[in-house]
Amino acid sequence: MNELPLRLLPWNSPEGKPCYLSTDDPGSRLSRMADEVEAELIASAAAVLAGAEAVLADMAAGEVAVRFALTRTTESLRDALRVAECRARCVAP
Repeated sequence: MNELPLRLLPWNSPEGKPCYLSTDDPGSRLSRMADEVEAELIASAAAVLAGAEAVLADMAAGEVAVRFALTRTTESLRDALRVAECRARCVAP
């Protein structure tokens, strides 16, 4: 019998622990929800990147704007890395 690996989900439990999914159906409701959340996180990261680039290109941007852009960028990078980890675990042998 060939067991499928657990899927790391793109969210944590209320206690902050990673959540995993065990299913042989990639079209299950929870699998589709995880796919949608991952897509939303990536789209959000793209929007945050565009905003951060605009702030960096604005020589008149103040410290508050730069700190806000950097804060959002680090949040988005953390999310994008989580999605990458989720997807890498899904395809890893």
